[in-house]
Amino acid sequence: MAKWFRQEHSAEAVAQAIDAVIVPCDDFFAASVTNAEWDRRTPEQRAADGIDWRRLKREAIEPLRAGRAARWYAFDFLAGPRGDGTYPLQTTPTDRAPKPVVLLDGAYSARPELADVLDLSVLVEAASSTREARLAVREEAHFLRQWHARWDPAKSITLDTCARPRPST
Repeated sequence: MAKWFRQEHSAEAVAQAIDAVIVPCDDFFAASVTNAEWDRRTPEQRAADGIDWRRLKREAIEPLRAGRAARWYAFDFLAGPRGDGTYPLQTTPTDRAPKPVVLLDGAYSARPELADVLDLSVLVEAASSTREARLAVREEAHFLRQWHARWDPAKSITLDTCARPRPST
């Protein structure tokens, strides 16, 4: 089982400085897809389906942008996979009050399906050695091998197609 702890220090610092509410995109991981099904998908398919962006928009972004409180049930990484290979959502809801700025945190936050609700996208990228060292501290080695094999190619595709700036022509 993974030992999951969020490292949102950059997002928290920005949120405090600009009076923003943070919405972690990881909360909307597509938990209903089994590990076996993820493994059958191509990296491109995993990148496209890694988060439930429709639920993210409906339950978090749209209400907060409209000045209403938002409530959602976050992906429960600590619970580990169920017998069928899917993951549960947390049993306690996440509640967020509206603020002047909604800050989406995570690699999947700049995906094209969210473009109509994004005013600005900023990529804060740590060196791969830094990311790997952080993960090694908080995750079990066996889990990390499986995680990296499944998700590193998808995350690279996501960053290359959605988040990293493109050279101007």
